[in-house]
Amino acid sequence: MKFGKEFVSQMVPEWQEAYMDYNSLKVILKGMSRFKQLNESSAPMASTPTGSLKRKLTLYRAFSGLNGRQRGSRGRRSEDEVIPVRAKGGEGSERLYQTMFLKPPEEGAQQDLLFFNKLDHEFNKVNSFYQKMVKEVAEEADMLSRQMNALIALRIKVDKVEFRNVATNNGTSTSTSMNHHINDARPGHVIHEVEMSNGSENYEEGFRPASLEILDHVKINMNTPETPLSTIKGLLLSSKSDQSFSKKELRKAEEQISIALKEFYHKLRLLKSYSFLNLLAFSKIMKKYDKVSSRNASQDYLKMVDSSHVGSSDEVHRLMERVEHAFIKHFANGNHRKGMNILRPTAKRERHRTTFLLGLLTGCSIALIVALIILIHARNILYSEGRTRYMENIFPLYSLFGYIVLHMIMYSANVYLWRRYKINYSFIFGFKEGTELGYREVFLLSSGLAVLSLAAILSNLDMEMDQRTKSFSALTELVPLGLVIVLLLITFFPFNIIYKSSRFFLVRCAFHCVCAPLYKVNLPDNFLADQLTSQVQAFRSLEFYVCYYFWGNFKTRSNKCLESEIYKTLYLIVAIIPFWIRCLQCIRRLLEERNMMHGLNGLKYISTLVALVMRSTNELDRGMVWKVLAATSSSIATIANTYWDIVIDWGLLRRNSRNPWLRDKLSVPNKSVYFVAMVLNVILRLAWMQSVLGIKEAPFLHRTALTALVACLEILRRGIWNFFRLENEHLNNVGNYRAFKSVPLPFNYEEGENNRTL
Repeated sequence: MKFGKEFVSQMVPEWQEAYMDYNSLKVILKGMSRFKQLNESSAPMASTPTGSLKRKLTLYRAFSGLNGRQRGSRGRRSEDEVIPVRAKGGEGSERLYQTMFLKPPEEGAQQDLLFFNKLDHEFNKVNSFYQKMVKEVAEEADMLSRQMNALIALRIKVDKVEFRNVATNNGTSTSTSMNHHINDARPGHVIHEVEMSNGSENYEEGFRPASLEILDHVKINMNTPETPLSTIKGLLLSSKSDQSFSKKELRKAEEQISIALKEFYHKLRLLKSYSFLNLLAFSKIMKKYDKVSSRNASQDYLKMVDSSHVGSSDEVHRLMERVEHAFIKHFANGNHRKGMNILRPTAKRERHRTTFLLGLLTGCSIALIVALIILIHARNILYSEGRTRYMENIFPLYSLFGYIVLHMIMYSANVYLWRRYKINYSFIFGFKEGTELGYREVFLLSSGLAVLSLAAILSNLDMEMDQRTKSFSALTELVPLGLVIVLLLITFFPFNIIYKSSRFFLVRCAFHCVCAPLYKVNLPDNFLADQLTSQVQAFRSLEFYVCYYFWGNFKTRSNKCLESEIYKTLYLIVAIIPFWIRCLQCIRRLLEERNMMHGLNGLKYISTLVALVMRSTNELDRGMVWKVLAATSSSIATIANTYWDIVIDWGLLRRNSRNPWLRDKLSVPNKSVYFVAMVLNVILRLAWMQSVLGIKEAPFLHRTALTALVACLEILRRGIWNFFRLENEHLNNVGNYRAFKSVPLPFNYEEGENNRTL
């Protein structure tokens, strides 16, 4: 892989604008190279061939000595060498660097001036950004140090440890012994920090326990509304509470500081990588310049780069060592391997087993689809007597799996495209490092579910009932119910199989959605609730499962669900729930953030709720009035939702942007993709017109099949929406250089209280 591509692939996505613009500098060098070639080709040619002349001239070139240094040349500078770079301005981030030439202006020198102007601009940008980030991490290190001091004091307070210092007789060294009086102490909770000294090792101080006076100047933040119960208590009761210094508070504080240290260490690693990559890029581009211009400019320029802040500062390295030492000692009980495994989790590897199973299950799915088509054609099932009974009773059961499989396939495509266009979806969603599913894993799950559901369909495709019993086989009729039960068991039960951490992440987000607005709304919860709004027919299929198997006669493939008023009422309620969840999330964010955009978003979902109720009522043949109300409300909701999708969620249709009617920053180079997506969004949102216009059955499609087709179109629309929604979120993070999670800290210090740093 060429360095330019490798350089881009290793960038921190949210910092990409702060890296050196390697490609633009290469473009300038290519222009210089072309200009040089044109000059050489236009020069008058001598009778002697150029190559022969060069070989002859080398016979008369001055000898520079075997040690590479020409006598009498010490202290002299080559005629075509660039002078050292001068620093302008003050200290720190105020200092700027500028390059000047020794040689007077000549033909073609404009290209060199352009190159070095651009190079200086890029270096100053990199150096300033690095200085700013180092200053930030230094301040964060000081804050974390104060948190650690409070944590250690809290450990001593909670575990009730007493210390007794004993001085040695010789007076030259100090040893420490500890007398523990621990009530219900837990192993590993009290860090045994006995400093050993022997022989040549000399320590400035022995064991020194943290002062408990720190706890008099801090407040423990343990009342964050993280559960529905704590949220309700926060609303009904006073937020003030006495500090009990309990083990529960200690465990919570340890967990929060441990996460904060891991995030801080991750930031330091990326900052170190940022410095290394940019220094390497400057070295590479200067060597290319020397090669193109036949000059010796890289030595002086790179000497300046090495002496600058980004090239010479070792503060990040020292902080990394201190964080490693603190984390191993205080959170790994001195176990170096364990501590480093937590701080530096191994990168996730692509497994051949996953690829093999993916190919196997995909092939099986295709084979089953082909077998299903052949069977339908061979038995002339589309025109058999049992077709209507099958479509009204069995097809809605299996359509549930079709909705899930299609949504998973779309998400798999989203993950592939997010990775391809460097959209940091794992950071945006807050996945634990190394546990996020790639597109292969998601597609593997979807193909596995497709194989199970297609095999079940083949086993359940009998159209004619047994004339002797007037019923179908109970075993095959229970296949869909059994498949749903297996799917629910795998999803919700804590079996350590099939990507347990990802399943629990999904379940936790789903629980937060169900409990809205009692949980603080974050992007994963928000995103999942939006996915649920596109799975209305899936929820209605689950409702049909309950009605069919508990109140219908599944052996004769008959039900009276549509005749039940309870079923009709639930039919509306089930469809409303996802949109109501999003509305409650918007209200929660409006109250917390005081941003009226969340209120407008809530009104948008209310308009969708009204339109959905009107359309669902119209489907029950309530008359012309309901049809007009359904058409009117659906039109208003479609306009509002389309505008919000394209302008707010996608950030497009910016009239004064660099890319007309799009936005300034785009991840996909082909701009037509965005216009196609906007048109598709509008078209697919108009699928509701099918129900309003009374189109209930096509010549070759049953009513339930047409309903399933419209539901699939909505899932496709949501898949397209997902990519551009996350792209816009990613670009907002890039614009603000947000590459790390903000971790809440357990202790609040009173103003003026200072503590030593790491």
